[in-house]
Amino acid sequence: MTTAEGWTGAVRARLGLGRLLPLGAAQDGAWLAERAAEPVLRRAAAQVPGVVPGRIRTGLAEPGSAGTPAVPPPPAALPPGPLRIEAEFASATATPLPELAEQLRTALLTAAGEHLGLPVTVVDLRVTALLDAPPPGPAPGSEGLRPNTAPATAKEPGDGARTGDAPQESRGTAAAAGPEDDAGERRGGAGSAEPRDVIAAVAAAVPGVTRLTGTLGAAVRVEESGVRVECATASGHRPVEVARAVRAAVTSVLPSPLPVTVLVTEVDCGGRDGAG
Repeated sequence: MTTAEGWTGAVRARLGLGRLLPLGAAQDGAWLAERAAEPVLRRAAAQVPGVVPGRIRTGLAEPGSAGTPAVPPPPAALPPGPLRIEAEFASATATPLPELAEQLRTALLTAAGEHLGLPVTVVDLRVTALLDAPPPGPAPGSEGLRPNTAPATAKEPGDGARTGDAPQESRGTAAAAGPEDDAGERRGGAGSAEPRDVIAAVAAAVPGVTRLTGTLGAAVRVEESGVRVECATASGHRPVEVARAVRAAVTSVLPSPLPVTVLVTEVDCGGRDGAG
């Protein structure tokens, strides 16, 4: 990991994104913030009778055999490859633990693959408690990955990421239209403001995109190495399919061929876990 990637990782953690998980296959050129995936996985776990979800984390299943990204990845993102979910839960039922664990494993695999598009192949479970009944209020560990609580004025070095650039409120395409700190985006040609505005407009118009975000900086970044778009997806739309559509739409309006990377930072699970 380079120094810049280390700083970016620190900023990413401060913003509460968690790991940036490969979405779909390597050729899809898409990533999903762990923070966006966690509520969908938690909802699926909570729907298993007798399960009280705790801590849920997702990472590479086999780090040594991860693939090579087909496009420039977001800073410090995990490389494409099979993923592993590590989940803790308390049991509040008389159902035998092996049976309950299998139900939970199936629910998490279904939510990750069918609802999100994450290539999860392994689910490791850990029982933390045996309860007589579900506890009142939030389940243990239900806070999951904390939302962005960084002050709007806080700044961290590395990759031009600024917590005040685009908080997790709706900002539409405005995040792509303002001045950029990155020198590559101030140059003419593909990095000029007009192409960024066009890219932002077509990306925001893709079905399933609720808005463009800007968690790691600008919502649309255009550099010599490629284009990166950050977005949030709507309930009822599978994030991996939305990301593919965004890539196709953006590629179609580029004045010259460039690789396109999509980062989904928010998923509205809206009672359907983002199911498509």
